[in-house]
Amino acid sequence: MNKFGALRITDDLEQLLEIFPPHVYQALEEQPTLENLIEVVLDLGRKPEARFPGKFVYLSERDTNREDIQYVVSRIGSFGKDNRAGIERTLHRISAIRNRLGNIVGLTCRVGRAVYGTINIIRDIIEGGKNILLLGKPGVGKTTMLREMARVLSDELKKRVIVVDTSNEIAGDGDIPHPGIGQARRMQVTYPELQHAVMIEAVENHMPEVIVVDEIGIEEEAYAARTIAERGVMLIATAHGNTLENLFMNPTLSDLIGGIHAVTLSDEEARKRGTQKTVLERKAPPTFDVVIEIQDTDTLVIHENVGDVIDLMLRSHAPQPEIRVRDKSGKVEVVQASNREELSAMVSSGKSVNEEFEFEEKHLGAIVKIFPYAVSRNRLERAIANLRVSARIVKNWDESNVILTLKGHERRESTRFRQMASRDIPVYTIKSNTITQIQNFLREFFHVPAVDAEELALREAEEAVTQVLKSSEAVELSPQNAYIRRLQHQLVDRYNLKSVSTGVEPHRRLKVFKN
Repeated sequence: MNKFGALRITDDLEQLLEIFPPHVYQALEEQPTLENLIEVVLDLGRKPEARFPGKFVYLSERDTNREDIQYVVSRIGSFGKDNRAGIERTLHRISAIRNRLGNIVGLTCRVGRAVYGTINIIRDIIEGGKNILLLGKPGVGKTTMLREMARVLSDELKKRVIVVDTSNEIAGDGDIPHPGIGQARRMQVTYPELQHAVMIEAVENHMPEVIVVDEIGIEEEAYAARTIAERGVMLIATAHGNTLENLFMNPTLSDLIGGIHAVTLSDEEARKRGTQKTVLERKAPPTFDVVIEIQDTDTLVIHENVGDVIDLMLRSHAPQPEIRVRDKSGKVEVVQASNREELSAMVSSGKSVNEEFEFEEKHLGAIVKIFPYAVSRNRLERAIANLRVSARIVKNWDESNVILTLKGHERRESTRFRQMASRDIPVYTIKSNTITQIQNFLREFFHVPAVDAEELALREAEEAVTQVLKSSEAVELSPQNAYIRRLQHQLVDRYNLKSVSTGVEPHRRLKVFKN
């Protein structure tokens, strides 16, 4: 093991295999890559499946019957209200699908693994005692990292740690917690909707120094998290959302990063900032000091001093986060340093956004002046900051040398646009008022290298989700191929929104809306 520590994985796989009927058990043991098994699926009337990264394998030519399902159910723990069960002192999770009468007609048997060493990449942050929030798509390893944090804090740093364990996701099934959490104590949650009450009970009754909780998703849990933080207890948690920006735009969970509200500035302050008089500002100190986006086990995006980051985002800046990568040998490298302090210093000095652009224009050469007509000024500012292109936004069209508008407005405002055209100001149009569409325009205009098409499409879907959650109005995405549309559907599903594909190829696309 090197300085940073190699990863060590334990999965108690044999205990999971033993719950299956003999013909399924035997077929699993014959799999050449059994160590990579993700889950086994048994659905009534269908062939049993073993799922591996990127593929699945049928385990029998015989369809699953009720006796097969009962065989498994009789060998595991009891199902809770959330239709989840486990195997005592393991991390394996068995989830049930029931028919209208409440009978089990399907089982998803997921392999649970404890990964030791996964948090060495952020060991310095954990030792700093700050409140940490983990974000990332489902299956990326958030719960695994929580489990390892609990172990390190309790065993190595000798902290009093309590794990609030909903559905026994963190510490496994049964009354004795899995050794993966070390000496941390575990409080089980009877029903998922009571998680916030158990969080408060843990602090009031058991004097912890650290609380670990998985999946903060509702307003009551966000309030409980703030209460815990205000009492001086270190809080480590995960939340719904892939990025800090998702959290920023989520009205239910934005309180975790301080909450957002509209305020009216004085004329002098508005001039100083170069903004309108009504702006968005942070309401309170954030519950979490650090937000970590888990891209994969070995790549983390780290936002420290979250209050400063949110303030900068609300001032139309996009702070560059720190990115850490761990190679196969366990060595950690910072591949991108944060520029938060530099941006904070610029804002603290009282220099406005426009003054900064004027400085760049004077010393770095000509800057394109864009007038957004029916295009979100805030999103355009964010896109300019994200791509670091030489552009600034002007308030009047006759000051600009580029006009950006939405498709359709050009036709509806023909008189206005004839007036603009008489000044020989080029007009560019985008299909929808999303940051993805705006960034696409800027990339093409400034010849910025394009990002991966799949990544771009998923970003657009996330932006659409944010808009629908905020306004309840349906949003239509750009046309994509069938594979990318499927990924977009899956992303939308995670936010409990609806999506349908409309149009015909090659113009088929998603429409995102509320239930």
